[in-house]
Amino acid sequence: MVIHSKMRKALALTLLFALAACGEGQTLAPSRDPGDTTPTWGDQKKPTIFGDGGLNLFGGKKSDTNQQGNGIGVNAYLWRATLDTLSFMPLASADPFGGVIITDWYSSPEAGNERFKLTVVIQDRTLRADSLHVSTFRQVQNSSGQWEDSPVDAKTSTDLENTILTRAREMRADAVAAQNPN
Repeated sequence: MVIHSKMRKALALTLLFALAACGEGQTLAPSRDPGDTTPTWGDQKKPTIFGDGGLNLFGGKKSDTNQQGNGIGVNAYLWRATLDTLSFMPLASADPFGGVIITDWYSSPEAGNERFKLTVVIQDRTLRADSLHVSTFRQVQNSSGQWEDSPVDAKTSTDLENTILTRAREMRADAVAAQNPN
């Protein structure tokens, strides 16, 4: 009974404090005159530990319009053009931050006894020919059914690089035309 009485007193005291807290308060926030345009402390830009631009994980500045198109580590037009050009081949790996695309072995239905594998490396964020490198690997099936490495004409890699670059330039031209409809 004594515990029950103490609990009632504690509950009544808690309710009394809660009711007292509901009283009218006074606003302590600073006010500004309608004609006053001078900045107050809250309007001023505060410095950060990362500098004016903040922390940028993917390079470049927010105002930088240098052909990238997004936050990946390589030129976006080269990246998309490479994926578009190699869309007929199965992809083994694609790393947009490192700029490496590796295809799996592909054999065309016409030439069933040979297969190709490509590795494309995009080395820069600019749309230039020296930003792109294609390595082509070829294997030929021998009479016992085993795959053997076979030499590839250097022109094959160069032709693929040119095709990718042409497609990337087309994509960039389309993007510029879409931004400037005049």
